[in-house]
Amino acid sequence: MPADRDNLNPMMNRPVVKKEIVDYMRTNQKQLTGEIATIQQEAKERNVPVIPHETVVFLQFLLGQMKPKNILEIGTAIGFSSSLMASLIGKDGHVTTIDRFDVMIKNAKKTYERLGNQEQITLLEGEAADILKTLPDKAYDFVFMDSAKSKYIVFLPEIMRVLKKGGVLMVDDILQAGDILKDIQDIKRNQRAIHRGLNKFLDTVNAHLDLTSSILPLGDGVILITKEKEEIAFD
Repeated sequence: MPADRDNLNPMMNRPVVKKEIVDYMRTNQKQLTGEIATIQQEAKERNVPVIPHETVVFLQFLLGQMKPKNILEIGTAIGFSSSLMASLIGKDGHVTTIDRFDVMIKNAKKTYERLGNQEQITLLEGEAADILKTLPDKAYDFVFMDSAKSKYIVFLPEIMRVLKKGGVLMVDDILQAGDILKDIQDIKRNQRAIHRGLNKFLDTVNAHLDLTSSILPLGDGVILITKEKEEIAFD
């Protein structure tokens, strides 16, 4: 894959905090080791969309504290984040991940083969909106969503159905490099569906009485959402 495909992962290069702080977080925090570190470096060199290192470090800390056993990921990409999470939850833990793009599915399977973690990760191929409806209620302790940004709000009710009470939903790339605060007329037309979807998602989550949330300026912004009741209703 050519290294100059800057538009493949634009949010990696549009963080929401100062560049020198981002550089520090990406270089001075503990680095990965072994084959997964090689995969991370290859992705960086080829500008392939994987979570930035500051988010890697945060996931290491968060999952170390939560100790989830069943994780759901929406948006597999090349299988880097699902492999990272699988490595953090022990051999008795399991990650289920969803993707619809053939090229990503192919690359993810190669990643899993390289790392030898196929038994710990289930890759479901198809539209997330359809697959989510087939998953059992309250099956997951942790959900990581990093997929089509305009669909976050669409997926939210089904995610809350499959997430256990007290479970956490972590959503990546929610701030559009700060563009989320702009008037929609100042947003490029091809980005307006994302802008509308993300604003509706944030408004819904921030106002919901049965969800507790916190936004963190990692990468292009992440939000953590805790499910406080067994059943979560949406208007």
